[in-house]
Amino acid sequence: MGILDRTDLKIISELQKNARITVTELASRVGLSKTPCQVRLRRLETEGYITGYTVLVNQSKLGRNHIAFCQVTLNSTSSKALAAFNEAVCKIAQVEQCHMIAGGFDYLLKIRTKDMASYRAVLGEEISALPHVLQTTTFVVMENVKDVAL
Repeated sequence: MGILDRTDLKIISELQKNARITVTELASRVGLSKTPCQVRLRRLETEGYITGYTVLVNQSKLGRNHIAFCQVTLNSTSSKALAAFNEAVCKIAQVEQCHMIAGGFDYLLKIRTKDMASYRAVLGEEISALPHVLQTTTFVVMENVKDVAL
């Protein structure tokens, strides 16, 4: 992989603000002409700095404005147990993020549902039934203060 310069970082920054920007507008904002901007953009994609483009969705309008974070402790942290948990957790649609944690528990899940009753169902029927789950602890979000799109 190459080294990123200031212009590459500007391209990434502009695309994070608006991935639908035209190459012509992007080039203008980063101080390049269209063709060199396209070349850099393709390189950033090819080298894996830019991995895709997505749409940000207003989750409240879709009825998914309840957010809970769930700490999960496993009864085993063997490679097989971790792999089984990882594979299974990825199949739960309401789990928006899953992070393996170094500390007093094993995983931190961000779960998005319609309401507390829906969360309770996901926790009781799906999260608790995941392979090797020993214990869960839930933290309910009261207000989303800052949310940065990746």
